Amino acid sequence: MLQHKTSWPCAALIALALTFPMLGKTAPAGFQALEKSAAGKPNILYILADDMGYADAGFMGGREIQTPQLDKLARAGAILKAFYVQPVCSPTRASLMTGRYVAHTGVYTIMRPNAPWGLPLGERTLAQALREAGYATALTGKWHLGEFQPGYRPTQRGFDHQYGLWFGMIDYFTHKRGDQLDWHRDDQPCQDQGYSTHLIAKEACRIVRETPADKPLFLYLPFNAVHSPFQVSDDYLKPYGKLTGVRRTYAGMLSAMDEAIGQVVAALQETGRIENTLIAFSSDNGGPGPGKVTDNGPLRAGKGTIYEGGMRVCAFASWPGRIPGGKVIDEPLHAVDWYPTLVKLAGGSLEQKLPLDGRDIWPVLTAGAKSPHDAILLCGTIPERRAIRMGDWKLLLNANDKDAEESGEARFDGAKVELYNLAADIGEKKNLAAEQPDKVKELRTRLEALMATAVASGAVADETVAQPKRNRKKR
Repeated sequence: MLQHKTSWPCAALIALALTFPMLGKTAPAGFQALEKSAAGKPNILYILADDMGYADAGFMGGREIQTPQLDKLARAGAILKAFYVQPVCSPTRASLMTGRYVAHTGVYTIMRPNAPWGLPLGERTLAQALREAGYATALTGKWHLGEFQPGYRPTQRGFDHQYGLWFGMIDYFTHKRGDQLDWHRDDQPCQDQGYSTHLIAKEACRIVRETPADKPLFLYLPFNAVHSPFQVSDDYLKPYGKLTGVRRTYAGMLSAMDEAIGQVVAALQETGRIENTLIAFSSDNGGPGPGKVTDNGPLRAGKGTIYEGGMRVCAFASWPGRIPGGKVIDEPLHAVDWYPTLVKLAGGSLEQKLPLDGRDIWPVLTAGAKSPHDAILLCGTIPERRAIRMGDWKLLLNANDKDAEESGEARFDGAKVELYNLAADIGEKKNLAAEQPDKVKELRTRLEALMATAVASGAVADETVAQPKRNRKKR
């Protein structure tokens, strides 16, 4: 346990309170730790929710569910209203960890337990890049990027420490998926007892407190909440007596996760790290069962689709004194952008064998710059289902509304083309493809250019080195 004996001068306390309003009236202990780290590399906390609705949190306009910790962090920084991910779990994690679109990693879809594939071993991960830059790296929560061989597991992909689940959809109390235990510490089976959200937060707090004060920390905190199965203790249901069924349980699960996030932030405050910590948050995909389980607000459809409700998620970035507070950013950004942004902030190297799709978004977050993308590629759970956003325009090929992965309703090239102007129609209600053939041609030409280097789905054939499109196996 770190101990800090240096006291704060009164003037410093006043300056801190004015500069960092999210800390409230209580100044953190740990001036010594701050003194060592403030001028150097920032600590990085990336929080990833699982299956959270676009409009469920208060900072995104939600009114039914209490999310005070998330709201406090978001409003102290920049709320990202047009932040894109992938339609399901594993692909978003692959994009975040590599800075590369799923069309280039081959991780289009979910990795099933024990499946003989994973994030290709030729990919350099964010954890590897940050560890090379001198960071302590830790993952507490859900990995979901491969485990069938040791080389695919977190401690072989750049994390000094791992705690939590390899797969997804585990029982929150038994930590089993079916009959298989899925709870690990440093990639070895672990028998810890308790509610998974609580355990993940407890471990994250331990890591924050025990990491040496002069060592920059990258803490990746991907909760399995609020993914099914829908389970939470009765205490968390009590505030939501007006809700019913799964929606009520989901609300309690979200409250438990929000509480857990507050505990981790408190540990950052306690150790004096908070002032030099960039905190980023997003969901890994849009909410499932919109209107029944989650609230995706004005967005169409939900998880598993390439409509806005499947890929546009609640998100924010907060760093008191560095990212201006109270901002709402409408510029389109993508999960791939965090890789180059964070590595650059950490003073790491972006020189690597595989090219990046992500762009540095620091000027967007801090200086009101426009999105660094003139186009964003949005792939579905199979390569044939894809979309592109250019400015306010979005083109979709072979989309469907079904809230499921790889539904049997897939339509392929030429069968279904949709065009929407998101500035006027965020709900994607009026298909303008027939009225705007030139715009369709423009966006489709750019989309096909981006897909020209696409690789096969790893679910078909695991490849540790990206292969050209001509070698793709047909489904």
